Amino acid sequence: METLDRMLATMRATFAGLGRGRAHWADRDGVGALVTPQVPNRSIVNCVIYERRADVQTAYQWLEEQFSAVEAWTVWVPDSDHHTAAFLASRGHRLDADPAMMVLDLASFSPTVPIPDWRRASVEELAAINEAAYPWRDGSIERALLGGASGSNGFRLYIAEDAAVVGVNDVDGDAGVFFVATLPASSGRGLASGLLAATMLEARERGCDVSTLQATKVGEPVYARLGYQRFGAIEMWEKRRA
Repeated sequence: METLDRMLATMRATFAGLGRGRAHWADRDGVGALVTPQVPNRSIVNCVIYERRADVQTAYQWLEEQFSAVEAWTVWVPDSDHHTAAFLASRGHRLDADPAMMVLDLASFSPTVPIPDWRRASVEELAAINEAAYPWRDGSIERALLGGASGSNGFRLYIAEDAAVVGVNDVDGDAGVFFVATLPASSGRGLASGLLAATMLEARERGCDVSTLQATKVGEPVYARLGYQRFGAIEMWEKRRA
C-alpha cells in the first residue's frame, strides 16, 4: 500500500473515531463524513475524507444532506486529485489551506531533540490545550475533542509539563499524529517536538513502521527536523453558508 493510501486510511479511522456523542461519522462507497453539529462553524471537524479512488462527485448530494445543519464543511483533497478539486470549486468550495503530507520511517528514527518529562494525558487536557492554541478560543475545539478523542477508541494521548500535548492513533502500522498543541505561554521551548519524539519511540516498540501527519506551514519545518519527509500536500476545500 502506498504512503498516501496509508495516510488516508489513518485519517479516516481517526476522524471516524471522533464521530461519537452528538457527532457522527457516515460513509458511502469510500467517501466518509464527520459531522459535528455542536460545532457548526468549524470545518476542521465537519469534513470529508475519501479513499483515493472514491467518487466524491457522485456522493456530493448525499454529502450536502449530511452537512445541512452546519455552517461550514471541508473536503480533504490530495493535491494530485485535480478532478475532485475542480469539481468542488465549481460547487462553491474554496481552497482554505494546503497542509503538507509528511511521513516518518520509524525503523531509522533517532531523536534529534531533548525528550521532556511526559505522561499520558486525559482527553480533558488534550482538549483544553488545543483550545488555547487555536486562534478562535470560543470553546469550539474543546467541545469537538471532548466528544470523541478518548482512549477507549484507540487514541493514545500524551502531555509534557502540563503545556504540550500530542495524540497518536495506530492504524495498520501507521502511528498517525493528531491534535499536537502547546500553550502559547510555553511555545518556543521545543516541548511538542520532544514529546512527539517520545511518542514515536513508543510507537516503534508497539510495532508501527511509519508515522504520518498533516503539517501547517509553521509546523512543517519543525516536523522536518525530527525526520519527517514531505510527500505532497492535502488541500482543504471549504464551503461556508452565505
